Amino acid sequence: MPEHEEDKPQIELETAGPAPETPDAQPILLRLDGSPAYPSPPDPPRDPIWSGWDVLLIALLAIGTLFLTQVAILLVAKLWLFPQLNLVELGNRLAKNPSLALLSMLLSYGVVALYMVRLVRAKYKAEFLQSVRWNFPIRSWRYPLLGVGMVFALVPLEHFLPMPKDAPFEQFFKTPMDAYLVSFFAVTLGPLMEELFFRGFLYPVLVRRAGVAPAILVTSVLFGMLHSMQLGYAWGGVLVIVIVGLVLTSVRAATGSVAASLLTHIGYNGALMLIAAAQTDGFRHMEKAALWFH
Repeated sequence: MPEHEEDKPQIELETAGPAPETPDAQPILLRLDGSPAYPSPPDPPRDPIWSGWDVLLIALLAIGTLFLTQVAILLVAKLWLFPQLNLVELGNRLAKNPSLALLSMLLSYGVVALYMVRLVRAKYKAEFLQSVRWNFPIRSWRYPLLGVGMVFALVPLEHFLPMPKDAPFEQFFKTPMDAYLVSFFAVTLGPLMEELFFRGFLYPVLVRRAGVAPAILVTSVLFGMLHSMQLGYAWGGVLVIVIVGLVLTSVRAATGSVAASLLTHIGYNGALMLIAAAQTDGFRHMEKAALWFH
């Protein structure tokens, strides 16, 4: 008996697509329904792999952990060191202690750094340094020199701007020991964490959303706002930091390297600390510090 049409095995044939326009082009194999015989290659991975919500969560985590560590230090001091003081008096006293402020920042930065690494490795299954575009630059010595050059380039500008007087940042230089601790922090963990967040995580998200130029501007303004409280909210001092941020983010954009912007940042901070130390006889006479340090 003849087989019914529906009982016949369905054979899916492949046919060649249109003739290639160039001799080297390969024909595309198509099925009878017009679909490609082979799956198309996967889309390239998103750059960066994280989202803006991830960056916002990192920022909130930094603020939250900094607050919690300060509260924890306050409670420990109340229970074991100064039980006779109320919390307001104790808080005012501790606020003038740079070592405790640095301890709070150190603990907060540690938590944030661990979260950054875990976010990239555990959530997105990627290598951390490659994802943040660490990319240590060739001829790396040029970038610290650029940072040093920024210090001297901004000196004339600061003579025409309303620079802060008795800024909160100066509380960190009351004693030589405090000043040396702050100086060490200013050329190590401080710029490292700022570069990882602003130039490593935030900047590429803004580039994806708005393009390179707007991303450089927004990143730099937010970078300046981060330091506004330390400068007593004096707009002249904040403007200087925004300009520094513009240079750092432009270095990141031009080189594709967070390590390059970090080296520039270290050069800038390091030059400030060395000049201040030289002018004040090893931070013993802070009244001799130049205007740019204030």
